[in-house]
Amino acid sequence: MLSAGGGQEVRCMEKEKLESLLIDYLDNILSKEAKEKVDGMLAENEEARKLLQELNVIIGALDNSQPLQPSASMQRRFEESLANEVVLERKSKQIFRIPSMYRVAATVGLILVSVGIAYWINKHRQQADELSQMKTEMEATKKMLMAMLDNMQSASQRVQGATIAYTIGKADDEIVNALAKALNEDKNTNVRLAALEALAKFYQEENVRQLLIKSLSIQNDEVVQIALIQVLVQMKEKGIVKELEKITRDTEVLKAVKDEAFTGILKLS
Repeated sequence: MLSAGGGQEVRCMEKEKLESLLIDYLDNILSKEAKEKVDGMLAENEEARKLLQELNVIIGALDNSQPLQPSASMQRRFEESLANEVVLERKSKQIFRIPSMYRVAATVGLILVSVGIAYWINKHRQQADELSQMKTEMEATKKMLMAMLDNMQSASQRVQGATIAYTIGKADDEIVNALAKALNEDKNTNVRLAALEALAKFYQEENVRQLLIKSLSIQNDEVVQIALIQVLVQMKEKGIVKELEKITRDTEVLKAVKDEAFTGILKLS
C-alpha cells in the first residue's frame, strides 16, 4: 500500500521499487487507485518529484534516439561469422542424419561383432578346457601304460601296456624309451612284438627310426627279427642293407631270418 506520509516514507522505500513504480506511472499502466496514491505522494514529496523528472528525461531520450547502425566492416564480419555458424550447424546435422537403413545396418553389425567376439571367447575357453582335459587324460594314460610295461610279473599286462601305447596320438621320449627297452630286453616274444608294433606307428620320428635300426643289430629273438626286418623294409630304410648282409653271413642265424634278410636286400637295392 502507498501512503503520502512525506519525505521520510520515500527515504524508507527501496529506490528500485520506487523507480519501478514511477516508470509504470509514466507509462500510464497503473490502476486508477494506484495512480491517485502516486499523485498524492508526488504532491507532498520533493524527492519523488525529482526522481520522476529524471526518469522522464531518460525515457524521453531513449524514445527520441536513432537506432545505432553498425559500420560496414562490422556488418560484414557479423554476416561472415553468421554464415560460418550456419555451415557448421548443417555439417553437424548431416553427421547425425544417417539414413535409417545405415543406422540399422550399423547396429546389426555391432551386434554381430559382439556375438562373434562372445562366440570366439567361449570357443577359445572351450578349446582350452578340452586341451587341459586331454592333457590330464594323457598323463593318466601314460602312467597306466608305464606301470603295465614295468610289470615283470605279468606278460599280458606288458602286452596291454604296449597296446595302449599304440593307441595314443604322440609318444614322448619316456614312452618311446620304455617301448624300446621292451623290444630289446623283454623275455616274452609277444611283448616284444607289441612294443615293435607301437614303435612302428611313430616311425616318422627320427629318434624312433634310429632305435629300430639299432634294435636290428642287437635283436636275438628270431620271430621279432623277421618282423623288424619287414618293418624297416616298409620304411624303405636303406641304411640297414649292410646289417642285412651281415645277417645272411651269420651261421648261427636261422634260415627263415636269413631268407627275410635276402628279401629285404633285394627290395632296398
